[in-house]
Amino acid sequence: MADRLYTDRHPDIRDDVPMKHPNEPKAWIYKPKNITRIVYTVYGTCAVLLLIDPFVHKHGYFEIEHLWGFYGIYGFIGSVFLVLAAKELRRFLQKPEDYYDDK
Repeated sequence: MADRLYTDRHPDIRDDVPMKHPNEPKAWIYKPKNITRIVYTVYGTCAVLLLIDPFVHKHGYFEIEHLWGFYGIYGFIGSVFLVLAAKELRRFLQKPEDYYDDK
């Protein structure tokens, strides 16, 4: 356990949570260079999968499923639709900020 503890915390919060030293190095995932590597790796993987798509035999029920890049385009359109639908549903489902406060 670390030798430094939080001391200026709210009384309801336990004080035995160790505090990170300011000079302690960040985890590898938070370094901008590694984030860029991850993003380029995902882009590269998507590009490779798109390039090998014509060479993969598909067993689709409909002719449109045999088009080049169909599943990628279909997935992208589906994701965009889900985001837009969620934004609209928010209007109906969102509660006021003080909904759970005692009145």
